[in-house]
Amino acid sequence: MSYAVITGASKGIGKAMAEELATKGYSLLLVARSADLLQELSSRLAGRYGVKADCLAVDLSATDAAEKVYQHCRNNQYPVTVLVNNAGYGLSGSFEKYSLADELNMMQVNMSALVQMTRLFLPVLRDQPKAYILNIASTAAYQAVPYMSLYAGTKAFVLTFSRGLRWELRKSGVSVTCVSPGATDTEFTVRAKIGEKGLKTAAKVNMTPEAVAKMAIDGMLAGKAEIIPGLVNKLGAFLVWLMPKGLVEKTAMKIYE
Repeated sequence: MSYAVITGASKGIGKAMAEELATKGYSLLLVARSADLLQELSSRLAGRYGVKADCLAVDLSATDAAEKVYQHCRNNQYPVTVLVNNAGYGLSGSFEKYSLADELNMMQVNMSALVQMTRLFLPVLRDQPKAYILNIASTAAYQAVPYMSLYAGTKAFVLTFSRGLRWELRKSGVSVTCVSPGATDTEFTVRAKIGEKGLKTAAKVNMTPEAVAKMAIDGMLAGKAEIIPGLVNKLGAFLVWLMPKGLVEKTAMKIYE
C-alpha cells in the first residue's frame, strides 16, 4: 500500500489532486486547516475509490506543523511514497500594505513549511523503491510581479529549489517535480484580495482545478522536472523569457496595481 501526503488538500487544486491520486489507488493523508472539509473529503474518497483516506487538521503557518504531519505518519506507520507540497496563498497590493507578520506568515506557508516537509519526509521517501515529491509553484515564479512582489518571490524559490533538489536526487529513487499553474478557478483570488483588473484578466484564461491536477499528477508520475499546465500559460512563460524584463514587469504592474 502506498500513501500520498497532500497539504492544502481541502479545496481547489489540492482537493482535485487528492481525487486524482485516489483514482490511481493511492491511500491518502489529507492535510489542511479545516477539519470539517477534510473529513468530508476523506470519507467521500474512501467510499468512492476504496482507498484508505486519513486526514489531519493543522495550520502550516505554525512552525511545528510539518513535524506534526511527519509524526502522524510515523505513528501510523504509513509507507509514504508521494509528498505533495500544495499549501500556499498570495497577498496582492503594495509590499507596505501588509504587516511584517502577514508577510512572514505567507513565507512560512509558501516556503518554510514546504522545505520542512521535504526535509522530514525525504529519508522515508528514499526508503521506497520509487517515490515522488510534487511542489506547487506558480507562473508568477517566472517573473517579478509588482504588487504581488513577495508572493512571486516565494514561488520563484519553490521552482528553483525543486529543480536543484531534483538534480541532487538524480541517483536515488526519488523524483522531484514542480508544477506552475496559472489562473485557476479556486478561492486563491479571494484570499489574495486580487483587484478587479486582475480578476478580469484571470477570468479569460482560468483553468479548472481538475484539469491542473490531472496534468500535475500525470507529469509527476512520468518523472517530469517541470510542468506548466495549459497552452496559454506555457506561451506566457516563454514570452516572459523572450521579452525585456522591464516591459514584462510594467505589464504585470498594470494588472495588479
